Amino acid sequence: METPQPLNKTVFIFANGDANDGPLVRQALSTYPDATVIAADGGARQAIYYGKVIDEVIGDMDSLDDDEIAALEAAGATLLRHPVEKDETDLELALLRAAKMGANKIRLFAALGDRLDQTLSNIYLLGLNALQGRDVRIVAGKQEAWLAYPGMIVVSGHAGDTLSLIPVNGAAEGIRTENLYYPLKNETLRFGPARGISNVLTSSEARVWLEAGLLLVVHTLGRA
Repeated sequence: METPQPLNKTVFIFANGDANDGPLVRQALSTYPDATVIAADGGARQAIYYGKVIDEVIGDMDSLDDDEIAALEAAGATLLRHPVEKDETDLELALLRAAKMGANKIRLFAALGDRLDQTLSNIYLLGLNALQGRDVRIVAGKQEAWLAYPGMIVVSGHAGDTLSLIPVNGAAEGIRTENLYYPLKNETLRFGPARGISNVLTSSEARVWLEAGLLLVVHTLGRA
């Protein structure tokens, strides 16, 4: 049996979506300067845009031309090639790779774009079994998003920031909040109604308690 890696690593993953530069992106990049960098195929261009040295490129390499691939190899990146016809997307492969490395923090950049199907799929990837118990967040512009499982969720920001709680995979039950303008008191958010959208932090730190279900937490700097 393969020995699991310790959870002691931060990994940046660059997808092949829009760069979505912004304050939370720059904050994440500067907070973890020694993070391992994985590019999901054409996400290598986004990593280069942000000035990151790429450790690994993973995928079918159908979004990079021969010159780009040669340049990446010359710069020291390891190429992990997969078939074009496969069950996983390149970003899924990158996430699974980060989990296998033992990452306890994973930040996804350029994971949103103009294809709704790809954007939704990238968000759903946060629910991979291999990622449970790890701090995995999509960071784009002035927003970050992550999945919250039952327990207490702490959101750090500033008074006036926007916080949305979106139930996924059915109803999210027993929700209580602290330091949000519209409080929830042991309530249920259901798939469909938009009741959990656009709440507002009243302090630099908010808390959310969830008894059952799954929430997509979206934190936006300032009023959205």
